[in-house]
Amino acid sequence: MSKTSQQNTTTDASGVSVIHSQAHSSGLQQVPQLVPVSPGGGGKAVPPSKQGKKNSFVDRNSDEYRQRRERNNMAVKKSRLKSKQKAQDTLQRVNQLKEENERLEAKIKLLTKELSVLKDLFLEYAHNFADNVQSVGTETTTTNPENSGQ
Repeated sequence: MSKTSQQNTTTDASGVSVIHSQAHSSGLQQVPQLVPVSPGGGGKAVPPSKQGKKNSFVDRNSDEYRQRRERNNMAVKKSRLKSKQKAQDTLQRVNQLKEENERLEAKIKLLTKELSVLKDLFLEYAHNFADNVQSVGTETTTTNPENSGQ
């Protein structure tokens, strides 16, 4: 069993060298390897959709060209209007949120003041209640000395 292989190198339209190898006796199929032509990497790869358009001449007076330009101009106008509308909507939403924030901050101030007043009232009531309970407790023990002796 001898393993002889043969290599062929070709360069495609994009400037990339393709190495084709064949192994005669192994029965295995090898995948072609892509190798850049220049040692520095060869530059950027061009997608197939852009390869043909690079060298093609465009007649700017043709009907097809005018139609493509009109469609493109309409698409650009539509995109710009959509972008402008989105910016206006965002600005409007920002203003609404600012107003809502100001209302909520005013409500917080009002509720904080109300809480402070209610706390003061509660503490005053609790203090007075505690004083009344103490005075009532001392009065019962001093007014009923005869009941405690029986």
